[in-house]
Amino acid sequence: MIINSFGRLESCGGLASWSRRLLLRKAREEEWNHFFMGDHFEKGQHTLLNEGEENEMEIFGYRTQGCRKTLCLAGSIFSFGILPLVFYWRPAWHVWANCVPCSLQEADVVLLRTTDEFQTYSRKKVMWIHLSSLNSELGVTPDHPVITDEEYIINRAIRKPDLKVRCIKVQKIRYVWNNLEGQFQKIGCLEDWLSSAKIHLKFGSGLTKEEQEIRRLICGPNTIDVEITPIWKLLIKEVLNPFYIFQLFSVCLWFSEDYKEYAFAIIIMSIMSIALTVYDLREQSVKLHRLVESHNSITVSVCRRKAGVQELESRFLVPGDLLVLTGNKVQMPCDAILIDGNCVVDEGMLTGESIPVTKTPLPKTESSEPWKMQSEADYKRHVLFCGTEIIQAKGACSGTVKAVVLQTGFNTAKGDLVRSILYPKPMNFKLYRDAIMFLLCLVGTATIGMIYTLCVYVLSGEPPEEVVKKALDVITIAVPPALPAALTTGIIYAQRRLKKRGIFCISPQRINVCGQINLVCFDKTGTLTRDGLDLWGVVPCDRSGFQEIHSFASGRSLPWGPLCAAMASCHSLILLDGTIQGDPLDLKMFEATTWEMAISGDDFHITGVPAHAMVVKPCKTASQVPVEGIAILHQFPFSSALQRMTVIAQEMGGDRLAFMKGAPERVASFCQPETVPTSFVSELQSYTTQGFRVIALAYKKLEMDHHSTALTRDKVESDLIFLGLLILENQLKDETKPVLEELISARIRTVMVTGDNLQTAITVARKSGMVSENQKVILIEANETTGSSSASISWKLVEERKQISYRNQDNYINIREDISDNDREGGYHFALSGKSFQVISQHFSSLLPKILINGTIFARMSPGQKSSLVEEFQKLDYFVGMCGDGANDCGALKMAHVGISLSEQEASVASPFTSKTPNIECVPHLIKEGRAALVTSFCMFKYMALYSMIQYVGVLLLYWETNSLSNYQFLFQDLAITTLIGITMSAHYKMKTSQS
Repeated sequence: MIINSFGRLESCGGLASWSRRLLLRKAREEEWNHFFMGDHFEKGQHTLLNEGEENEMEIFGYRTQGCRKTLCLAGSIFSFGILPLVFYWRPAWHVWANCVPCSLQEADVVLLRTTDEFQTYSRKKVMWIHLSSLNSELGVTPDHPVITDEEYIINRAIRKPDLKVRCIKVQKIRYVWNNLEGQFQKIGCLEDWLSSAKIHLKFGSGLTKEEQEIRRLICGPNTIDVEITPIWKLLIKEVLNPFYIFQLFSVCLWFSEDYKEYAFAIIIMSIMSIALTVYDLREQSVKLHRLVESHNSITVSVCRRKAGVQELESRFLVPGDLLVLTGNKVQMPCDAILIDGNCVVDEGMLTGESIPVTKTPLPKTESSEPWKMQSEADYKRHVLFCGTEIIQAKGACSGTVKAVVLQTGFNTAKGDLVRSILYPKPMNFKLYRDAIMFLLCLVGTATIGMIYTLCVYVLSGEPPEEVVKKALDVITIAVPPALPAALTTGIIYAQRRLKKRGIFCISPQRINVCGQINLVCFDKTGTLTRDGLDLWGVVPCDRSGFQEIHSFASGRSLPWGPLCAAMASCHSLILLDGTIQGDPLDLKMFEATTWEMAISGDDFHITGVPAHAMVVKPCKTASQVPVEGIAILHQFPFSSALQRMTVIAQEMGGDRLAFMKGAPERVASFCQPETVPTSFVSELQSYTTQGFRVIALAYKKLEMDHHSTALTRDKVESDLIFLGLLILENQLKDETKPVLEELISARIRTVMVTGDNLQTAITVARKSGMVSENQKVILIEANETTGSSSASISWKLVEERKQISYRNQDNYINIREDISDNDREGGYHFALSGKSFQVISQHFSSLLPKILINGTIFARMSPGQKSSLVEEFQKLDYFVGMCGDGANDCGALKMAHVGISLSEQEASVASPFTSKTPNIECVPHLIKEGRAALVTSFCMFKYMALYSMIQYVGVLLLYWETNSLSNYQFLFQDLAITTLIGITMSAHYKMKTSQS
């Protein structure tokens, strides 16, 4: 279902029609390729570039042929530049005209075709990188050990004995020809198949000068260089648009026939439209340049084998370099794998939230598996990403923090973000497809008129030059030349009005798409609810079960015990310039204990505690605390995939302890069953149904004979003792409920996608009005059967606790089976977790669309699952909007038709729209402006078609009745004025519509 520009609900044909349309479209594309290209693809070798990735492309090899090139040159001269213009618009035609198919190994030109539905072509020349410039300086020869080692892709790409490398550059990324694999492969990053042991062994002492120079020459500089596009380039690119070329042709024809008034009107409108478009493009180019310019001017310390530590500029870094990280507040100029020491990093550029994240070194295991596979599910906790800021770097035994450069330049996380802005994903918007069909219909009509005019003038004995002029006149009349100027002007007006409301847009073409949004996905925390968390209370427990709630509102401090120690030490807070910084949840929890934080070795040193370790101490006014303090020895940081964090701590002069904090269900699964109260499920549910955020705490004692860093996570996180529940309150923002009510009344679906607890999400959905009081919530649970590839799915009414189980061979669920007639009137909503969503996607793919039709609450969703959910909604012909604060939402913001970021961090540049006001009030404003712009576009098409047809019919009648052209000239003058008045009225109508 879709919402049209006037707010009515219209059908899109459902799943079956969508599948048929997709199959028909693919069949038509294949027939067209076979008809037009013949056996071009069959003769030439082709393969996939970036296989399995979002920017996957097919690559075809071609060799330039001299005679074909000569014929094309002659054609360009005799066509007065028309042929090169066509080749500019259609790069594939340029390759097919100048080249012959060949293998990729012999090709000097490659043709790239995207594998998405758009099938976009691009042409790239094959370049050679010569290592001969390094021969005299470094003595690099074909038998040099650096060259003969074929373990790395760089050496597999070197052609011997010439010492040169074939490469292409696609969207700022360099690809080299791998002689052994027989394909082009991405360069500028460390190989993924390397094991952690090999990374420590080969790069633990740095690269030699020879290795560094070769890698620098082949991989290119470590720069994210976005030049400010010159105005003349932007101007030429805009003017070479087919519409403006047609306008130029029309204006020249009119001036030759002395139709000056109308020609001047079109020239003025076109100049204004081009100027506004170029101005906006220039502004975006300047903003993007300023965003990344600081990246290329950072001084770093690099460890060279046999040469020690050297200072150099970050643009000289190559994959495999060994960085030595010193000091605080350091910007990362590349992606790097931490191999020694710990770092606290601000990843606001990636997540949109300035919450410090602790990074741990890559373990030195003997396994031969790739390093990403060895580091459990969350390998990113070992990676320092480009563009993030190192707040604190702590060395381990060696006293220094070291990291191996993983990726450089546009291969990095920041580079990928910038590339997504430079090369956005094209939109399959029906308006643009219909616009092409509309113009083709006008061209067809004009062709009929042109033939009619030729017949009339030839039969009347007119001179040939007059016959040609009048025939061409019919084309310029039937196809409206003012259309692109009018459409561009409407979008620019809409963009400026959005800017006044604090909504900034980096992709103006998406404003029209906003007009067809019929489903909006919302993140919960920070988007629908407030950023800050208030500590409501804590529920301790012992062997007998849960105790009475301890409320912090009363002002009473929490009695000393393992629960108080866990709250004081199980966190990732850091002390920076005398200020405690970190996750708001951790901060609230620590402040509730009234303890203090210090660093060992600054003002004091404690026996048995390493220097620069974090120490928490009871405040001076605290009484009846038997310990002087607790030292935090080691952290297993929080992971969204693991849903928990663990610390190893030691009481001063006492026991060594392990504390865990995380999602209640996960923490309870690591505890001794007898320590978890029997009323755990009911107690947890009683708080989550009230909308509270619930965190569980657990602990255990550790043996003192083990070093803290030698203990594995699996060993520490076992046989824990359950301590209790921490209750935090997260209130709705004041704007949330009115905005959701407005969207629902406009028949726009609202969906919640969050990483929080499922029951908490259901409660927030009810409080916000996303689920009304008379509607039921059906909880869907799907689980894989242990030891087999099968899975089961079950559902239950959240309020009534009814449950029916289905196996994976069933293809439907009878939802109405246990719902009364009264319930059916109110309707129902599905709620499911990220785990269930994953299982259903894998084992119940035919059932997934039926669930998504009524799916409203998706909880415990990982960033990847959020992106997948948006994509699944798009497959159902929804126009999806995604609104989030940037934290874990970047992928979904990029995947959605319209992404709206409520964060002003650098991550917001990946989203087409960014709101300065951090609440969801921007969503209805954006939809209204989109609908106004969409209505304006439709009106422009109708108006242009109407006046073109009036001209067309009028001119044909004049041709029929008289050969005198005086009336024809006056007709043009009148229509020139009418056009300007019509466009002004349309713009006025558009502004009125947006205000209503």
